[in-house]
Amino acid sequence: MAPQRFHEQFHQIQRSMPDVPLAMGPDDSAEFLYEKGVVLARDGEEARLVEDAVRSHFTAAPELTADHVRRAGPETNRSGITRIQVGDPGQGDRRADRAVAHALRALREHEGRAGRRLVSRNHVVSIAVNSCPGDEPVPVPLAEGPNPAPAQGVHDPATAVGVLVVDNGLTHDYASLPLLARVQGDLHGTETDGDGNLLQYVGHGTFIAGLVAAVAPNADVTVRNTLNDAGAVLESEFGERLFDAVDRGGWPDVLSLSAGTSNGRTDGLLGVESFMQELRTQRTLLVAAAGNNSSASPFWPAAYASLPDYQDVVLSVGALRADGEYGACFTNYGPWVNVYAPGERLTSALTGFDAPVPYVYQHTTYDACRYGFTYACPCQYPPHTGVLSESGDPASGKADQVVFEGLANWSGTSFATPVAAGLVAACMTAGGQTDARAARKQLLAANDAYAEVRGAHVPALLPATWRPTALTQPAGEA
Repeated sequence: MAPQRFHEQFHQIQRSMPDVPLAMGPDDSAEFLYEKGVVLARDGEEARLVEDAVRSHFTAAPELTADHVRRAGPETNRSGITRIQVGDPGQGDRRADRAVAHALRALREHEGRAGRRLVSRNHVVSIAVNSCPGDEPVPVPLAEGPNPAPAQGVHDPATAVGVLVVDNGLTHDYASLPLLARVQGDLHGTETDGDGNLLQYVGHGTFIAGLVAAVAPNADVTVRNTLNDAGAVLESEFGERLFDAVDRGGWPDVLSLSAGTSNGRTDGLLGVESFMQELRTQRTLLVAAAGNNSSASPFWPAAYASLPDYQDVVLSVGALRADGEYGACFTNYGPWVNVYAPGERLTSALTGFDAPVPYVYQHTTYDACRYGFTYACPCQYPPHTGVLSESGDPASGKADQVVFEGLANWSGTSFATPVAAGLVAACMTAGGQTDARAARKQLLAANDAYAEVRGAHVPALLPATWRPTALTQPAGEA
């Protein structure tokens, strides 16, 4: 991710989590965010080992202090991890946290002997930091209709496929659109600021629900507001919230998740380890976003699809650009991404069906694509060129303000994911299939569409009702 954009998003997430001091990592690079002064360990004996090892390491090092090393939360919980404080979170700036780095170093020999990871940073899992590009939603006239357009089909309560969307909830008037009449779930809550403008990422869950409903008419879609703090949650809380989401209505056929984080590793997230182990014993298929860092680094939980125990359990989804021929500039990529689906400039429901709702654009204008691409991507050719409201740039004047009346146009692997989830659900209906994991195999085996991503020939899932957009700018990388 371009440093400028990452720093902007750092401030955005920090404002949504004001009581959690955050740092960027690893080291001085801007690949992910994590909680300062805290590490994670598995409950029980491993947590005690980590705490003792860090205290011993810090006591022996003259430049470090062990005064802050202690448990920082319950010793047991359903997610199976414990927060351990290792430093003063108020010290230092947003660059890499020294105490956390030394704590990780203190466990290297223990991890070598154990043959597995024992300690982790407490990463920020989000739809905002790594799962949404700089593109912002753009109003679309209702007459233009969604893209993908609603597929033909009948909703049958007896055979409907259960799709659970773990996101930031639904806007209050979502059901005003007939397409979403059968969608249910949690409302987002506060949607506007004191001036009546939509808050950032409001409508994200509604937009996703509209995509699933359009692609899979025989789906019962439920949206949870699990990620309601500007779409962000600490890894230490994420596993527990995922359990809560499935507890409320039971394990669904398909779980659509457009959030995650990279962590610089190839063995997953410690905070969701218990959830992923439980997921393996269920029949649910997790369809997860590959992330928008334009990076080959594994992005979790999507990258679980590359681990042997989860290859049939998880479907990881990257985003195609508007013409469907190549990958979108922002999409993550690599062998851990199973498929790519349309994810650039899709049209779906947002908010404002009852009354027009204004929105002040939050992104900056880029003279070139953040990732070096030259086609008409969302970075270089956004429909609007608003500026960050906190930038204080006197030359910018007032940020652009637009009004939503129902539909929006938006880009991101956040939205390629529900397209793929909807196609799995539609495949289940078409084949009378009751096992989403079997439908995953069937869908991928029958698929004959391909695209090119970073020179690789990759499977492309293209809904029949999706309308590709012709590009007017030269295609390819700079």
